[in-house]
Amino acid sequence: MSNDALDRTEDTTDYEAVQASAEFTELRRKFRAFVFPLTGGFLAWYFLYVACAAFAPGFMAHKLVGNINVGLIFGLLQFVTTFAITIYYVRWADRVFDPAADAIAAKIEKDAR
Repeated sequence: MSNDALDRTEDTTDYEAVQASAEFTELRRKFRAFVFPLTGGFLAWYFLYVACAAFAPGFMAHKLVGNINVGLIFGLLQFVTTFAITIYYVRWADRVFDPAADAIAAKIEKDAR
């Protein structure tokens, strides 16, 4: 067996051990607990916008100020929501996710030595 094959086997074994560790499982749980509800909420908001555009054109065409209507405001709010979610995720990752991931990476590097 070549050295490359041995290295890949060792790397795979190390990766599997990390993946099975309690720390990694907790990190994955935290990530999913944050991302899935946020994604679901955004998709619900987006599909509400699409459904209103398709099934309530009168509501979406309702003028608020001048030529600005509800549909235009809803459309612009999609962009605002996207940027807000991005900012929220970055702050959460900096505070919660990245430190835990860095601790796992440091442990892997320490164990590799």
